Amino acid sequence: MSATSRGNRVIVSVLGQDRVGIIAGVSGILAENNINILDISQTTMQGIFTMILIADMEQSRIDLGTLQEKMQELGKKIGLKIVVQHEDVFRFMHRI
Repeated sequence: MSATSRGNRVIVSVLGQDRVGIIAGVSGILAENNINILDISQTTMQGIFTMILIADMEQSRIDLGTLQEKMQELGKKIGLKIVVQHEDVFRFMHRI
């Protein structure tokens, strides 16, 4: 399986009041756990920060459930909603 195979990809979405350190916090957790960011998009609209990223967990030191817990803890700490979903679940939930 290649490093970008779908079986190991997750979607991380972030929403909340803009503030310093959001990207650093999210990417720091990913880096600490050997999770590679494949693509990222973020914007701020009238003070509301939004970000979605695709990451590869193939070489990760943790499982999806643990990553979800770590991101939820970060979200609570800095006042954001952070959701981590397996790519297949995300695509199923957002199909047209």
